[in-house]
Amino acid sequence: MIEADLVVYGNTSAGVAAAVQADRLGLSVVMVGPSEHLGGLTSGGLGWTDSGRKEVVGGLSREFYQRVKAVYDEPETWRWQDAEDYGRYRPGDDAQWTFEPSVAELVFEEMIAESGVVELRGEWLDREGGVDVVDGAIREVRMKSGLRLRGKVFVDASYEGDLMAAAGVPYTVGREANEVYGETLNGVQPGRRYHQFTRDISPYVIPGDPSSGLLPRVSAEAIAPLGSGDRKVQAYTYRVCLTRVPENRVPFPKPEGYDASQYELLLRTLQAGSDHYRGKFDMLPNGKTDTNNSGSFSTDNIGMNWDYPEASDARRAEILEEHRRYQQGFYWFLANDPRVPEDDQAWMREWGLAADEFVDSGHWPHQIYVREARRMLGEFVITENHVTRRLPTPRSIGMGSYNMDSHHVQRYVDAEGFVRNEGDVQVSPGGPYPIDYGAIVPAREACSNLFVLCALSASHIAYGSIRMEPVFMILGHSAADAAALAIQHDTAVQDVDYATLATQLLAEGQVLSFEGSPPQPRASIDLSTSPGVVVDDTQAERHGAWTASNATPGYVGTGYHHDGNTGLTEFAHATYVADIPRVGLYELRAYYPAHPNRATNATFRISGMASIQKQVSLRETNPGKPYRVLGRYYYNPGPTRVTISNEQADGYVVIDALEWVRVDG
Repeated sequence: MIEADLVVYGNTSAGVAAAVQADRLGLSVVMVGPSEHLGGLTSGGLGWTDSGRKEVVGGLSREFYQRVKAVYDEPETWRWQDAEDYGRYRPGDDAQWTFEPSVAELVFEEMIAESGVVELRGEWLDREGGVDVVDGAIREVRMKSGLRLRGKVFVDASYEGDLMAAAGVPYTVGREANEVYGETLNGVQPGRRYHQFTRDISPYVIPGDPSSGLLPRVSAEAIAPLGSGDRKVQAYTYRVCLTRVPENRVPFPKPEGYDASQYELLLRTLQAGSDHYRGKFDMLPNGKTDTNNSGSFSTDNIGMNWDYPEASDARRAEILEEHRRYQQGFYWFLANDPRVPEDDQAWMREWGLAADEFVDSGHWPHQIYVREARRMLGEFVITENHVTRRLPTPRSIGMGSYNMDSHHVQRYVDAEGFVRNEGDVQVSPGGPYPIDYGAIVPAREACSNLFVLCALSASHIAYGSIRMEPVFMILGHSAADAAALAIQHDTAVQDVDYATLATQLLAEGQVLSFEGSPPQPRASIDLSTSPGVVVDDTQAERHGAWTASNATPGYVGTGYHHDGNTGLTEFAHATYVADIPRVGLYELRAYYPAHPNRATNATFRISGMASIQKQVSLRETNPGKPYRVLGRYYYNPGPTRVTISNEQADGYVVIDALEWVRVDG
């Protein structure tokens, strides 16, 4: 039996941050986890840090990146490359945001070694009856080895939320329907262009012949309606460290059980002229990469991880092995299959695994990228509307800022008989946003002495922004401070005094607010007294799937219409007819409530007179102004028309008011 003030399960980056910070605050700490390595994904290949706005990375999280910088300030670190030849190393910077996996692990090891944390590796939680909850609080946890640990407060720092689930805390898996939290980017999202097949590729064994059957890795399941919920999970991948340095390069291994037919879709995209797979070889120091998914068929193993979050340890091991075999086979196929176009094969053969990384696992990462697993249903659920700052977040314990980023969830056959991917969403929140304390604690009746970091309480699409390693370390730091206060005052974690916590976090360099966030738009705009000619969306001739809404403020009148983000699958258009009263030069203004999920290419066709035949593409994502000018045009008296369409739009197309304002006196 080991007893401590704080027990941390999971030796991820979040776990290390929580343990080290709690130790600095004088708590006795034990950190236990299944991995033999510290740092989770940060030391497991994700060296191209998804940091968002670096100004809001504070506290112990920023200290980690500062310590990484100190390693690269040592000349001997630059073994395979001169420091001045790596553009992302700047001697004057306070932190280094891109780094080799081995350097990240070195820093984590140093941080633990400097602390008094009791640290136990290779210990797996007994998920079947290994967590004792008494009177709504965890009293003891047991590992599969028989190891027993008792604590006053517990932290679940696992990516999967295993301690949380074993303690009986409510959680969810998959994507909520948009209607659950009043969101727009959640649920099924067909028709989006990111990492999509850009050419019409047949999914059938014999191209164009459905009777021949589907190729591997294509689902026969029909796509569900836009915005509907499911329990499917976005794709996982290994962030593999590659190099072109001959002296440090290991050839791609051919995995046991390799099956070239698994890559037939990839072959067809290559033969159609695509080189998408080259897109995310992001360069780290010393000539190495953080290699990420890129394009339609890449390192993301789409649709092969849906049961991972709640699977047994044995089943998870099978899923991880399948992912390793798939991704190693992906590289082997590109470098060695004779059907691969010669240029592609020659390019791929320049690369190999980095010989001095992951030396105890065949140079393959020890951590898969669990982009999402369980998510707690906690005291506060962060949604898209909190991330975009349209709803308040009263108790900030740190900030996020990265895109709402979901990778693809499934690969299916569209109505025309071609293969498509579904689930990828890449939408900016519009600036940094606070993360509420209630998102890392369960509801009071669920558990009174537990913090949940990587499986925190958020909707699927909000989690897509929060799930970044710098944020996990921020949350680990803040959870440690809250745990110390809960222990000091002998209170439930839900009763920690927020004012005291916030004061302490700010003194330790945490960033809880950001004045650079854009202002909120006005709720509505009144054009009833405008000297111009105004035509509202309610007066337009609408054709197709337009839906009335007033969810986003900044609209004219009582609301606006949107197309449901169907620009790639369902054509919709609306025609405005204005009666120009006098001859003259008029400025044409388009009003719409901006939002990060809007299209960047809404199409306006301006016509109606012989001298005016013009098409304008409008970006509807940018906040700050109630309208955008579509140009100035000379009109004669009489009717004129503007048609707005969503054809090939890459986001929601919104129609609100158009205004013609005379500008020549």
